[in-house]
Amino acid sequence: MERLDTPPAVDLQGIHKFYGTVHALRGVDLSIKRGDVCVAIGPSGSGKSTLLRCINQLEIVSAGRIFLEGELQGYTERDGKFHPLPPREVARQRRRTGMVFQGFNLFPHKMALENVTEGPIQVKGQKSKEARERGTALLERVGLTGLGDRYPNQLSGGQQQRVAIARALAMEPEVMLFDEPTSALDPELVGEVLDVITDLAKCGITMMLVTHEIGFARKVADHLIFMDQGAIVEQGAPHDVLDDPQNPRTKAFLSKVL
Repeated sequence: MERLDTPPAVDLQGIHKFYGTVHALRGVDLSIKRGDVCVAIGPSGSGKSTLLRCINQLEIVSAGRIFLEGELQGYTERDGKFHPLPPREVARQRRRTGMVFQGFNLFPHKMALENVTEGPIQVKGQKSKEARERGTALLERVGLTGLGDRYPNQLSGGQQQRVAIARALAMEPEVMLFDEPTSALDPELVGEVLDVITDLAKCGITMMLVTHEIGFARKVADHLIFMDQGAIVEQGAPHDVLDDPQNPRTKAFLSKVL
């Protein structure tokens, strides 16, 4: 059982993000418990993907603080002031999260197994034999047994996305982030990727997932948030938000997608 004094896996405090005059995130507060799955839904342009990118430090927040397992991300605090961390430290922190994007972003000139082992070997200094053994096991875990020698263009979209998931897992992240991982897939391939994510959720991996698959969100989420115009409008248990939404904006959105 998680101790009461254990910090949340992810803790967002007053997150704002501006792109010029565009206020993309408006004071987002969110805590994700260790081992929980948090799913974000909402209309396109509501800030869901931007929020993930801020957690992963692919975007620098304009205001607010992000903590991962109690560690302030991107900054160090001295004498009441925040000082940006050097790139080396930011890279170290970023390795604590695994990011799976809408696109697969695989190296086209490397086979599936090589895509999975590249990070552990080059970034973590893992021995090639050890990386290959673990990479093979991860490909098996995502249902790609025997396909390690295939190049990305020899794999279906669903298979490529599963390689991308295995690649993220190979870095042994503390938190997995999924940015609409099925949006680039043909409808018949969506299920195979969602099945892999569901299996990961059962293993107690802390995850935050952005998706338009409402039925999947209901099935896998421990905590559901609905975002609109850069803010969390409503949040709670999936059945509460989906079956009995309290905010008019949530009701209007769900009436169109359910």
